[in-house]
Amino acid sequence: MDPRVQQFMAMIKAKNPGENEFHQAVQEVTESLIPFIDENPKYRHAKILERIAEPERVILFRVPWLDDKGEIQINKGYRIEMNSAIGPYKGGLRFHPTVNLGILKFLAFEQVFKNSLTTLPMGGGKGGSDFDPKGKSDNEVMRFCQSFMCELFRHIGPDTDVPAGDIGVGGREVGYMFGMYKRLRNEFTGVLTGKGIEWGGSLIRPEATGYGATYFAAEMLATRGDSIKDKIVAISGSGNVAQFATEKVTEMGGKVVTLSDSDGTIYDPKGIDREKLNYVMELKNVKRGRMKDYAEKYGVEYFEGKRPWMVKCDIAMPNATQNEIDENDAKMLVKNGCVCVSEGANMPSTPEAVEVFLKAGILYGPGKAANAGGVATSGLEMTQNSMRLPWSREEVDSRLQTIMKNIHATCVKYGSKDNGFINYVDGANIGGFVKVANAMIAQGVV
Repeated sequence: MDPRVQQFMAMIKAKNPGENEFHQAVQEVTESLIPFIDENPKYRHAKILERIAEPERVILFRVPWLDDKGEIQINKGYRIEMNSAIGPYKGGLRFHPTVNLGILKFLAFEQVFKNSLTTLPMGGGKGGSDFDPKGKSDNEVMRFCQSFMCELFRHIGPDTDVPAGDIGVGGREVGYMFGMYKRLRNEFTGVLTGKGIEWGGSLIRPEATGYGATYFAAEMLATRGDSIKDKIVAISGSGNVAQFATEKVTEMGGKVVTLSDSDGTIYDPKGIDREKLNYVMELKNVKRGRMKDYAEKYGVEYFEGKRPWMVKCDIAMPNATQNEIDENDAKMLVKNGCVCVSEGANMPSTPEAVEVFLKAGILYGPGKAANAGGVATSGLEMTQNSMRLPWSREEVDSRLQTIMKNIHATCVKYGSKDNGFINYVDGANIGGFVKVANAMIAQGVV
């Protein structure tokens, strides 16, 4: 490791002990940025790297709520307001038992660069709770969301901080939180994105992350005169991102052969067509079932406790969670002929896995670039809310495609090497950094 990176990371670890995911995210960015900052010393003099790795504000609070038995439950609530140099804080709320300060700081840090890459005026933030919506009744989820918003409402607003959904926070949860916010503030504003289409939501928002990661994969393949058509695609996850990535890949002529959940992976060599995808959507979104049910219904292989990365494929799309591809998984993918990885989740590949991809010279689109379609469409929702005008499905999808092309172009601009290889990690990190850093310098030491 570069001694300067080592020195910087020693400082980060000392100030943020035990926050491993945050350390990982900062180190990945620092490795790209140190050489760039050497060539542009104004960023070093202004200590932009040190400032950008420190949240502007961290909010922690308790969330008491009543379960259906009348017993009081207590969860932790968080909001990390990371950076507002180019716009109001923007980023999702995650409800999951694994949520802690380190994970949310990693997500908020990544969000700063991702939002910058979209070219939309959005800062970076992230929040959530260790509350688990799984197994809870609608009334329990509602009571939790209302209690959560009773504290969060004082810290957010359409020009201050605009949260969205994330893992465990879908349309139901956003609706309950928005209803409480509206009641507390006595105003109807675009303070949350991912709203229902009847009350301020945007068309394409549910599809945006999966569609965007697919569009990004198509842009990467095009640099080598290739396309998604006739490609075998391995996708992890079976939630929102995985479902709509499957839809878009199929639409573009590719064949998706895997989906997964926390219990295991299904492998369907015939491909997950529209009819099968409809079954998955019903299974996961309505019945809250497991992918094992798919294997039983369609008579396909099911790998219990496994992820999809042992399956032979041309394109891999990790759409589940952080660090789901390790070094051995990456080596297996490369060995089996994978030529493109487009990340629909946040930081789903370990640093060792990323090194394998880069050394092999395959097309590797990191999450902060490849999965920026979700937050980009949230930004488009904010615009529609400000204008009090809805856009058609075609218009939003067209704008999303343009944004993903622009993100790809930025990555190419800052990531192209002398030998013609495009390092999308460097491209995304430097491209996301420059806009935020210049804004921070222009605004002085604040």
